[in-house]
Amino acid sequence: MRFGLSLGLGLVLLATCAHAAGLRSVEVTAEGDRPTLNVLIWSPCAAPPDNIRLGPFTLPAVRDCPVAGSKLPLIVVSHGFGGNNLGHHDTAEALADAGFVVAALNHPGDTTAANSANTLSPTALGERPADVKRLIDFMLGASPVAASIDPERVGFFGFSRGGYTGIVIAGGNPDFTRGTASCGGDARCAKLAALGGLTHDPRVKAVVIADPLSFFDAPKSVEDIKVPIQLWSSQFGGGGVLPESVATVAHNLNLTSEFHLVPNSGHFVFLAPCPAAMAARVPDICTDPPGFDRVAFHERLDAEIVAFFRKHFGM
Repeated sequence: MRFGLSLGLGLVLLATCAHAAGLRSVEVTAEGDRPTLNVLIWSPCAAPPDNIRLGPFTLPAVRDCPVAGSKLPLIVVSHGFGGNNLGHHDTAEALADAGFVVAALNHPGDTTAANSANTLSPTALGERPADVKRLIDFMLGASPVAASIDPERVGFFGFSRGGYTGIVIAGGNPDFTRGTASCGGDARCAKLAALGGLTHDPRVKAVVIADPLSFFDAPKSVEDIKVPIQLWSSQFGGGGVLPESVATVAHNLNLTSEFHLVPNSGHFVFLAPCPAAMAARVPDICTDPPGFDRVAFHERLDAEIVAFFRKHFGM
């Protein structure tokens, strides 16, 4: 277990192929009974960045910039419950600066706008991996940046419920019958246990996961995962995630150097640093333990994530 790549080394890695991040908003058309997916795409861009205001954030990016480069790896980003496609914008920007195309989606019915308290929705947990597969189909097919993507180099980043999504996509089979912090004693667990045929996607070749919502306590639940995984855990957990559950996933996956326990941290430290107005409005997700510097942590986090994907995609 280790924590932190040298910040200097990380910045060198980012600087070796630095570009401004191109940014575009797209929609993946509704399919059957599944609604439209709202997606933000970041990509390498040769133009100097503007300041773009989206929601509470001001992003350094260029609207609809032509993609700089070809045969680029694709990284899909999946947010946590009640999150959205801006929640990890700094990580997306760092990856785009380093030569990746990044697609972050809003999971229908599971976002900030949905404002649902139904944290154990069987529908959402079943549909999330299918959302990701549909997004990858779009990015490699009809998307405006498809010609710039290498279909053999697809990766994934997910936080919390997005981490659960990534484990399933990579080949995990959740065991909803085991009493976890997220499910134990809840009547909806029976409905969760009835879920079957969850979507896996072998096109995803490398995965980064932060504080996953875990139904993967049994070793057999992850035995079919063969792709490299970088797993992050907060020290204190939160949002239905227990650090010991994340550690169990790491043990079951036999992770050593790619398991990172973040000292003095709560669950929401993996979200992008909050602007002042957002911090005042939603202090629960923006306030960290005393002494924890989220801005400095994200510099290290983003450098580690970039280094992991560069290593496994031969960059």
